[in-house]
Amino acid sequence: MLATAIIMFREVLEAALIIAIVLGASRGIVGHGRWVAAGVGMGLLGASIVAILAAEISSTFSGNGQAILDAGILLSAVAMLTWHNVWMSAHGRQLAARLSAVGADVQTGRRPLAALLVITLVAVMREGSEAVLFLWAIAAGGGQNVNMVLGGVGGVAAGVLVGFLLYRGLLRIPARHFFSITSWLILLLAAGLAAQAAGFLNQAGLLPALGNTVWNTSHILSQTSLTGQFLHILVGYVARPSGIQLVFYVGTLLTILLLMRSREWRRMTRVRAEEGTPGISD
Repeated sequence: MLATAIIMFREVLEAALIIAIVLGASRGIVGHGRWVAAGVGMGLLGASIVAILAAEISSTFSGNGQAILDAGILLSAVAMLTWHNVWMSAHGRQLAARLSAVGADVQTGRRPLAALLVITLVAVMREGSEAVLFLWAIAAGGGQNVNMVLGGVGGVAAGVLVGFLLYRGLLRIPARHFFSITSWLILLLAAGLAAQAAGFLNQAGLLPALGNTVWNTSHILSQTSLTGQFLHILVGYVARPSGIQLVFYVGTLLTILLLMRSREWRRMTRVRAEEGTPGISD
């Protein structure tokens, strides 16, 4: 449930922040709210279509085909989570400035009101589609429907509330703190999804086990217990992991961390170079 709540909170908060920035930057323009609302509605419609198509695709597979499909979904989610964390580590600070600039352009007439619709449409559809994929991946990894629904509703409500409070100026906590915490949680979630994908691929005979049981912690924390199921979905806990699952888990953690640090290092190097560039004197 917590994994679902984190995913939904993160995706909804990102969309809510984009909407809040656009609304704030275009404040005072007659009709700006209607264009933004239309963008939100169209984005939700697009995300719903993605969810329907995903369900139709899933129903056509069975047996090893289902295991391969589940592994593909999980790895796709891992790839998107990796890209998301890496991109945010380098460009998150620039996002608000870019969106505010678009709002200012609309205010001065340099861009049409339709630009507000396009921004919100793309933001809501992108975040909604990502949420669909991530929830599908959690379900493929053993998530229970009731817990996923409860976690999803809680995450959506929290994301909308925080976005609204930030927009109204009632919440002064910098958004980067939210994203820093959820980035680490998503990092662990991505590693867990990768390990589960390795298990499916091994089940389908496409990957070797590299040792069926590296360790057995069932006597300490059973994977079938409430806590074990909770940790399995949140961080990929497996009481009796195979070697290939361990390789995928550690490999994913290290890969994402290295990419994030590398991207951030390049960004800081570029900033220092720009700040240290001497001016041209006559």
